[in-house]
Amino acid sequence: MFTQFIPWLLLLLLLGLIVLDAALVVSLVRPGDERRQLIVWKASASTLGGTAGYLFLRVVLNFVRGYEALNPFTLLTVMATMYFGFLLYHRARYGG
Repeated sequence: MFTQFIPWLLLLLLLGLIVLDAALVVSLVRPGDERRQLIVWKASASTLGGTAGYLFLRVVLNFVRGYEALNPFTLLTVMATMYFGFLLYHRARYGG
């Protein structure tokens, strides 16, 4: 009986991830005051650092294991998740 719900749960998860990716772009484009710009800048810088670290580890693993392609949707989703995590952290830290 539970197996009937698995495709619907996966579809719901996929739609949620697509919304998260779209919200990432909207959040970066939306204007705001100086405090909001600082929060977005710090969250973006932290996300860039995390993404660079992840890609560095992938390069090392590709040298060790052989070439494995990256899925762009997965990478974008991980970046969006990291961004919103850092955004929540910096909002709590700087108020907002």
